[in-house]
Amino acid sequence: MSFSIWALFVLTEGVLCLTPGPANALYFALSATGLGAVLLASHEAFALVRWMGAAYLVWLGLRLLLGRGVRVSAPAPTGGAGRGRAFVSGFVLQAANPKALVFFVALLPQFIDPAAHVTVQIIVLGVTSVAIELIVLLAYGACAGRVRALTARPRVARFADGAAGAMLVGAGIGLGATRA
Repeated sequence: MSFSIWALFVLTEGVLCLTPGPANALYFALSATGLGAVLLASHEAFALVRWMGAAYLVWLGLRLLLGRGVRVSAPAPTGGAGRGRAFVSGFVLQAANPKALVFFVALLPQFIDPAAHVTVQIIVLGVTSVAIELIVLLAYGACAGRVRALTARPRVARFADGAAGAMLVGAGIGLGATRA
């Protein structure tokens, strides 16, 4: 793989991971190993993942709209169990989006030179992807820490929950309405 191809991948991945999610590494691994192509080849499996993702988004949105979501103003979990739950919740939310899988399956092969060592290229692109994702997620975390005081206000928290809930319900309905 040439430096210019790698640099183009870095630029592309950098722009793409500005919409963060811990499942991007999963999508990269699935597409790199060909499992993504298998899932895409099975219309039923893809439809099942799409419907499960849509239902999960609507459920999360309704929880926020009905006031049963995670309160932004609540103290941050200090134990490992709270952080683990937050990670799993974020992972499931991101993994429920089959469009990201489609994108990675379509994107990754564009940067692989079949005439060179494919495994080495996949490792280089995978490590690059994870490093870029880590940097972007750390930046998002730093920004979130700075706005925490603002979101601790009950009025702002209710507005944020309502807006986020409406967007999640809308995204779930939109995802369910799309034709695969």
